[in-house]
Amino acid sequence: MRKYQLSQHFLRGPKLAGFLIGHSNIKKRDTVIDIGAGSGVITSALAKRCRQVIAIEPDHDTAKKLRNNTKAFDNVTIIERDFLEVELPEGDYKVFANPPFHLSSAILHRLDEAENPPSAIYLILQKQFALKLLNNDRHYTSQLGKQLFVNYSPRIRLPLKPEYFTPPPAVPTVLLELKRRS
Repeated sequence: MRKYQLSQHFLRGPKLAGFLIGHSNIKKRDTVIDIGAGSGVITSALAKRCRQVIAIEPDHDTAKKLRNNTKAFDNVTIIERDFLEVELPEGDYKVFANPPFHLSSAILHRLDEAENPPSAIYLILQKQFALKLLNNDRHYTSQLGKQLFVNYSPRIRLPLKPEYFTPPPAVPTVLLELKRRS
């Protein structure tokens, strides 16, 4: 069951998650973190496409569903904690997630300021927030956007339809890509 205080908007199914992951540079050899993994729609799709998935879900009831829904995959590790308190992996890793919207800024700060930041970040975000992360003349660039631009090349990969989610978000959403600069 969706908990409104956690601002959760779950993707409708694994086929859709697979379609979205197809718009990323995630490969078979990758380790990928799924932040706010929910019941495992994205986690399951990632498990079929990469070496290891670290699914982070702080809500106990939802984490139980996540465990049940991903028990067939031996490459999924579930961490039942707040992402902001979790130790990030050593070595190369990527992030693909549909995090609660109210945590988007904190999550991006955490990833960018990490000792070992990810090589690529794919997040489903509110469009208005994502536009502020792009460094261009068409939109206002936020301080966070300017900070991220030092290390990452941001771009909106895909606009998302409200019917992709349950319940549908009241705001437009996009899949944002941040690729680490060499």
